[in-house]
Amino acid sequence: MVEAPQFRVLDEAAVALDPKARLGALVPVTLLAHKPAGVEATSDALLDPGNRFATDRSDIRPLKRHLQQQACVTPLETSASGLVVFTQDPRIRRKLLEEAALVENETMVDVSGEVTPQALAQLNAGQVVGGRAMLAAKVSISRQADGRTGLRFAIKGCRPGQIGQMCEAAGLTVLSIRRIRVGRLPLAALPAGQWRYLLGYERF
Repeated sequence: MVEAPQFRVLDEAAVALDPKARLGALVPVTLLAHKPAGVEATSDALLDPGNRFATDRSDIRPLKRHLQQQACVTPLETSASGLVVFTQDPRIRRKLLEEAALVENETMVDVSGEVTPQALAQLNAGQVVGGRAMLAAKVSISRQADGRTGLRFAIKGCRPGQIGQMCEAAGLTVLSIRRIRVGRLPLAALPAGQWRYLLGYERF
């Protein structure tokens, strides 16, 4: 299939118009990706055509242009894993960037160090990170085993590096970070390293 305009066709080549082709502007798409730890949150690193989720239920026919000019609107530090959103849609870009302070992110964080009641209270209080006052987070203990404590962070307007700075200020060392939800959309069963289209009814 040829998508590029002004493609040179040889005289002996057979040409057929795709019956599903439509004349009109390309509708911008939004993609959800599961970023593995150690991989940068960029479209080049994550949006390989071969890594589309096999059970993507969108019924969208993939086009090369769907993977072009995709903006990462929910950045993650390289060491973190989890849900990352890319979009061509200016409305979603505005919501997740300009209105980020209204969108809650849920992140699972493993730490070492004793999570005392005082440390937990400090994590739940509003802090100043990088010279900026952060909104108060909702932090709770999810599990404890083998010297590791699992913390659940529900925080609005979260920036890359913020959780690590919050934990360091509370005397804790971050071992892993995994974002499992952005707004109302969960990571769910999306495998690491794969991506899918945002479904028509899904909202952040």
